[in-house]
Amino acid sequence: MDSQAHEALRLLIAAYEEHLAAVLARRGDSDVAVDDAYDALADAFDRYEAVLDVEYGETLPMLLDDIELEEPDEGDESDVDEDEDDDGLDPHAEEDEDVLDDDLDDFQLR
Repeated sequence: MDSQAHEALRLLIAAYEEHLAAVLARRGDSDVAVDDAYDALADAFDRYEAVLDVEYGETLPMLLDDIELEEPDEGDESDVDEDEDDDGLDPHAEEDEDVLDDDLDDFQLR
C-alpha cells in the first residue's frame, strides 16, 4: 500500500505540472489561472512537507514565503523602499539578523 507521502508527492508533481501549463497559457499579467495554480502548488507543497514530517520526521530544504505581497496604490510612494538597489538579489527577500545569527550558532559557523 502506498504511503500518504507517495500520494502527497504525486499531487505535488501534478500541481507543478498544472502551474507550468497555466504559465505557458498565460493571457496577461493578471491571469487568474496562474494565480490559482500558484496557490494550489503552494498548498500541495505544504501538504507534502507536513506528511513527510508526520510519517518520517523529515523536512524539505525549501521554504515558502508566507507574506502576501500587495501592489502599492498608484501615487502612493510611501511603501517603496528608498534604498533599494539592483544588485541581483531578490527584492522581496527579507533578512532577519536574529534568525541569521541563530543559524550561525546552530551550524557553528562562527
